Amino acid sequence: MKITFVSILLSILFLTSNPRRIIAQHFPFEMANNSKDSSIITIPFPLKFGNVSEAYVNQKHTLIQQFYSKYVGSPWFSGGFIVAKNGHILFENYQGLANIKNNTPMSATSAIHLASVSKVLTATAVLKLVDGDNIQLDQLVTDWLPKFPYKSTTIRMLLNHRSGMQHYSRFPDLMKKSWDRRKILTNQDILNILIDRKVKLIYKLDTKFDYCNTNYVILALIIEKATGMNYRKAMQHLIFKPLGMKNTFVFNYATDRDTVSMSYKGKNIAFPWDQFDQLYGDKNIYSTPRDLVKFDLATYSSDFINPEILKEAFIGYSPQPKTMKNYGLGMRMKEWPTGQRLTYHNGWWHGNNTSYTTLKKDTVTIICLSNKYSSKPYQSLKLSSIFGDYPFEKLELDSLSTE
Repeated sequence: MKITFVSILLSILFLTSNPRRIIAQHFPFEMANNSKDSSIITIPFPLKFGNVSEAYVNQKHTLIQQFYSKYVGSPWFSGGFIVAKNGHILFENYQGLANIKNNTPMSATSAIHLASVSKVLTATAVLKLVDGDNIQLDQLVTDWLPKFPYKSTTIRMLLNHRSGMQHYSRFPDLMKKSWDRRKILTNQDILNILIDRKVKLIYKLDTKFDYCNTNYVILALIIEKATGMNYRKAMQHLIFKPLGMKNTFVFNYATDRDTVSMSYKGKNIAFPWDQFDQLYGDKNIYSTPRDLVKFDLATYSSDFINPEILKEAFIGYSPQPKTMKNYGLGMRMKEWPTGQRLTYHNGWWHGNNTSYTTLKKDTVTIICLSNKYSSKPYQSLKLSSIFGDYPFEKLELDSLSTE
């Protein structure tokens, strides 16, 4: 009897010393309102968002789960997927392997190559420098890179892909026998080739949109000049560290090849590295869905970046009525004739396929990152239709609602 009484007393003392445990067991949703709860992503900058109700979370979770099962999460998908509103995670899932060689499962901390979604972050770093009066959008590139061969090109023209420069992937064909396919290229090498080879523009400056990775390779060099840091450190200083993006980094070809998440195709065949894998600015940022939600949240905070400067990213410079596409400064848009507008950026490099969608008027973030070659991440744009009047083809879900 004495032992029983002592046991009961110790149990009571244990439970009362762990109120969080009691609350989590009986009131799990209330705990979601605590910033320490893993169902909420936060950043160290002030944000003004409305409340996200339990009913809203439950309804959207069900719809997103149906969407994921039908359009994304096949047995062959490998990667991470997250949808959040105001930082509240509505749905999150990870499957597949980050590294087959080490049998490392995909998880919330598995950093995946962002491919061209890296451009969104590079463009934001440039806008941060504009915000700090380090550079100007309509400043000449030659102000920072004096030997740059196209004297009238501005930083804005690099950001919106209206520079007319040749794609660096075409350099082997342009240079033919003089091209060294064994050389691992740096950003400076790309600039030197443009200078030394007097590479001609493929069209007149600022007359046409042509999506070109070379633009962002040059932007990375400008970031380095403006900050006095290499691109890796500059991105940490300007974006990753201030936002607590602890699993985000710029790939280092010399040191990271054996440790990063690999990319695959078919029956888990790894893509080999090639001579363009050391270039950065256009690609080569590795990150996670959760870290990208942090980045997206920061775009709603005037303490992170001046909203008037950030607006520049969402101005369309190159409307394409037939495809309803447009491009701002590091951001893609879909613009329907009815007036609806969607902002996003996709990426592809080797076996990495990525998608970042930001619904500004709905304060929703949709991220899908894959390290196994697949078009499935690009389906995630269609999920926008459950949050607002975005006229994608009707989703085949059990209960579709945009409320």
